[in-house]
Amino acid sequence: MISSIITTTPLALLAFLALLVMSLIPLGVHLGFRAPRVPAIGSPADLGLAFDSVRFPTLRGRFLSGWLLPAADATRTVIVLHGWGSNAEQMLPLAQPLHQAGLNVLLFDARNHGASDGDSFSSLPRFAEDLGAAINWLQRQHPSRSAWIAVLGHSVGAGAALFEATRNPRIAAVISIGAFADPAQLTERYLARLHLPSFIVELTKRYVEWVIGHRFATIAPVNSIRRVPCPVLLVHGDQDRTVPIEDAKRIAAAADPTRVKLFVVAGAGHDSVDKIEAHGEQLLAFLRLP
Repeated sequence: MISSIITTTPLALLAFLALLVMSLIPLGVHLGFRAPRVPAIGSPADLGLAFDSVRFPTLRGRFLSGWLLPAADATRTVIVLHGWGSNAEQMLPLAQPLHQAGLNVLLFDARNHGASDGDSFSSLPRFAEDLGAAINWLQRQHPSRSAWIAVLGHSVGAGAALFEATRNPRIAAVISIGAFADPAQLTERYLARLHLPSFIVELTKRYVEWVIGHRFATIAPVNSIRRVPCPVLLVHGDQDRTVPIEDAKRIAAAADPTRVKLFVVAGAGHDSVDKIEAHGEQLLAFLRLP
């Protein structure tokens, strides 16, 4: 009897620990997918820009909010997509030089961000879905402004722009700012700070893939870049501590150099929109604008 207890207790303990781990992983993942919602406190008017407030549908019956900055008689539009936990307002400094150069600019909040509707979780594929919804709305409501559509995305928004460009031929050019190379590696970097055992890290990655409905390899920018047919400008700060500059170099190395260029911004961190704005002429040159 005693020997039976001794042999079964460790097995029972292992089973209990396994169940505990399997229950904590979903909880941790879903908490991690809750992007902090930052409401806008200003508008394009603060920068002297005329705008129309817009709202349009995306998947799962949700609606997205944004701003359209119309340029007189312009047939070309740049759609601007923010990163994780950000909003359209925080991208306005980058929209300003584009608009001043004679482009229409559409900025919007992804689901669970800014003034847009909430949803069960956020992810790179859902950012891409929202981008596709923005393109659909623009072409449907403003066909005269949709002759040429480029996308400028930041961080997760940059990865989403690259992913959407692999399957959406309406995207004529992509400006990717601060994109990570591989979500699997990004997850590993984040979990490394928690000093978790490797098997938990692997289980977490597999669970995340199941939740978002995509393999990491399918949506990884380092792989997407090979399938993007349009010109791409990769912009990255050399002082980025969130997504190291090595990620941008990996993406660039995997790409066709005849259509993908890397522009490194000295002294810029992950969210240094002001430093990138100071190089607006580089963005305009890429878009072949004076």
